[in-house]
Amino acid sequence: MHTPADTSAAKAPAFPQPRTCPYEPPPGYDELRGAGPLTKVRLFDGREVWFVTGYAEARELLTDVRLSADRTRPDYPVLAPRFAAAVARKLPLIAMDPPVHDVHRRLLNPDFSLKRSRTWRADVQRIVDECLDRMEAKGPPADLVPDLAVSVPSRVIALLLGVPDEDVPSFQDASRRLMQATEAESSQAAGAELTRYLDQLATAMRESGDGPGLMGRLAAHEVAEGTLSHEELVQIALVLLVAGHETTASVISLGTVLLLEHPEQLARMRSDLATVPAAVEELLRMLQVTDLAGARVAAADIDIAGYTIRAGDGVLFSGTLANRDARVHEEPDTFDVGRSGRSHLAFGYGIHQCIGQNLARLELDVVFSTLWRRLPGLRLALPVSELALRGTGTGTVQGVNSLPVTW
Repeated sequence: MHTPADTSAAKAPAFPQPRTCPYEPPPGYDELRGAGPLTKVRLFDGREVWFVTGYAEARELLTDVRLSADRTRPDYPVLAPRFAAAVARKLPLIAMDPPVHDVHRRLLNPDFSLKRSRTWRADVQRIVDECLDRMEAKGPPADLVPDLAVSVPSRVIALLLGVPDEDVPSFQDASRRLMQATEAESSQAAGAELTRYLDQLATAMRESGDGPGLMGRLAAHEVAEGTLSHEELVQIALVLLVAGHETTASVISLGTVLLLEHPEQLARMRSDLATVPAAVEELLRMLQVTDLAGARVAAADIDIAGYTIRAGDGVLFSGTLANRDARVHEEPDTFDVGRSGRSHLAFGYGIHQCIGQNLARLELDVVFSTLWRRLPGLRLALPVSELALRGTGTGTVQGVNSLPVTW
């Protein structure tokens, strides 16, 4: 049985590590990949934690109730300085354990079900077309990040929550600063700004009793009836607002790069738009823009795959490497839009699996079905090697600062 001492005899590799290519894992991941389904990595503060790279092992552990997602626990692994901010320590849905997590999830499930998400297709198509209309009107070149990749999911989640469309640019800016912060102070400041805005919006909705969207429904019923506190509503809205567009925006921008760098795969997808959903799953598998599929702390000893995780040990789940597990995928490093199945951890797994995954898939389907139909000559306006990467090696969402394109 492997124990922490067995895997820490040599100094563990640092984590996170910087990417050198926008759509490929960091070069140092080759060492981690070859170390077995569980290994150890060293965080910025010197702490060594478990790093799960095996797909089957990750799925098993992500459903193990002996692992806690509660970020307020003193032994919870802090991935980077910004995650020490108070705003990141106690978040509904993603940073809480049952039973509170389950109560919040049940309140939101009706708005994010597959059936409900499908009703959003017309709105998503309208928003995508409006973004592309503006791009075409301005003419090339364009920056796909603000013009499409960020704009579409931002406007969709704002519409779902009931956030006025005119407020979208301001929350985009605050959200960007929150997600790209490298220190706790700047993360806390951006989080406080978003919290103040959502607090005012939720208050107005509660007082009027007829606010739009998800926030309006929760304010008028759950808060008014005492099922949910005002503070909980604000925190839930904050999580959905930020998580609801940052990751999808990165998949749109990096997915565009990946497709343009693999023209034969792009041609396959364009030749039959019925294949777009499968292509979206392959993009999600290959890109894994959050790098991690979750972080936990062990509340009890756990034996798995010949390893022993001790109570108090931190556990990180490498979605990037689990998605490329050769035991699951043939030629796992090959981008293949015809690959079948959803064997990836892009949305996590278990009770904390992303509640917005159905909506995210819909947005990506519409974007990638529409983009090359409207702009068949779309191409990068500069080499991939010159793209400025963001989030890489900092524990934040992977992406590019801008994506100059022409057509």
